[in-house]
Amino acid sequence: MFKKLKEINSRPTPFQFYTAGELWANEHTSKQMLKYHLNEAIDVSSRNKSFIERSAEWIVSHFGVDDNTTIADFGCGPGLYTTRLAERGATVTGIDFSENSLNYAKQIAGQKGLEINYVHTNYLDFETTQRFDLITMIMCDFCALSPEQRKIILSKFSSLLKTGGTVLLDVYSLNSFNQKEESTTYELNQLNGFWSPKDYYCFVNTFKYDKEKVTLDKYTIIEQSQTRIVYNWLQYFSKESLSEEFNENGFKVEGFFADVAGESFDPGATEFALVARKI
Repeated sequence: MFKKLKEINSRPTPFQFYTAGELWANEHTSKQMLKYHLNEAIDVSSRNKSFIERSAEWIVSHFGVDDNTTIADFGCGPGLYTTRLAERGATVTGIDFSENSLNYAKQIAGQKGLEINYVHTNYLDFETTQRFDLITMIMCDFCALSPEQRKIILSKFSSLLKTGGTVLLDVYSLNSFNQKEESTTYELNQLNGFWSPKDYYCFVNTFKYDKEKVTLDKYTIIEQSQTRIVYNWLQYFSKESLSEEFNENGFKVEGFFADVAGESFDPGATEFALVARKI
């Protein structure tokens, strides 16, 4: 028992393990994530409906979206942005790891008579011959990627964008990192059965990595028949550190905002957004 508890509470090196499939491809948890996505009143998997509507309107205005615009939304979920942008005439592709979310998005597109190309894959593996005017990655997905994965995704963005094409994404700031505290909790059916339809015990270890500006929420889910571990990594950025990554990968940063709805940058906020253009 002591050895098992020591293993549960062990601290891995930053981004040592990658378990995105446990969240997005697992049948039960992906259904739970979809429920969070579709709850219009809360900011969990997606932001609330009012924000998304303001955000979509700002994107249309700021980037001049019309029927000549091609857009790729990385991590599109159930199509909350892709649907709105397609309604404004854009040719839209949505990429997501969750089949449940994409099935919902396709259903909505069908009901609205929209032709949206949805691709079921890990967006790190996404390939196409199509080229885009705008790539979006919203809800701080960029923060969940390791330094190596971020290089892959920025290289992919560059190859998929037309010359002069732009990227819009948001990230967690160092203010958010500074507010985090290390902790350990233990609970029966943690998050109201989020991890399994059967009873389970869940250890949640939150680790901070001060040098790397990274946090980890490590979920050890113990069921009667199996034990699973899910690693939720988050990288935190300053304007300078985020600019450096984009500049090193062939982009010119055009501006920072408080969020993907175009509010003015707030140095005290826990998140911020970036617009960068392919050079």
